[in-house]
Amino acid sequence: MKKILCLYYSRTGTTRAAMEKIAALLDAELTEVTDGKSRKGIAAFFASGLDAMKKSPETLLPVETAQPLEDYEHVILGTPVWAGRCSSIMRTFLMENGARLERVSYVITHMGDNPYEQVFRQMDGYLPAPHVHGLSLQPKSDDYHQKIYDFARLFGIVTA
Repeated sequence: MKKILCLYYSRTGTTRAAMEKIAALLDAELTEVTDGKSRKGIAAFFASGLDAMKKSPETLLPVETAQPLEDYEHVILGTPVWAGRCSSIMRTFLMENGARLERVSYVITHMGDNPYEQVFRQMDGYLPAPHVHGLSLQPKSDDYHQKIYDFARLFGIVTA
């Protein structure tokens, strides 16, 4: 069984791409969490930001993992930043499952220059203990790939 679970939500594929790279480097299980809604296009972009600001829970599709969440040694959660907050999908996942996660790290993706560290603190509010590592990624930054590699090295088991 895999010791690390990389679980993510991605509206445009940006967070998915980062989490795929991290999962490959760590030989981790990779799983997507979603609400099943189409969030493509400019109207969906604004609607997603409103969802994040309202902090209303979403109805998620079932998340399938190889083992129960509490059996993973480490869970890495990936989410885009919407209106300065984690996505409403990841927030709902944390509301429903955060108490079951003992050792968690975060990967957040965003387009702005702000590192959005307050998003880590928002997400920590749903966990029994604060996160272990946090990675704030701006996909168009020059050091994007290096940041992913450096983050994966924090786990001491980079395989690629």
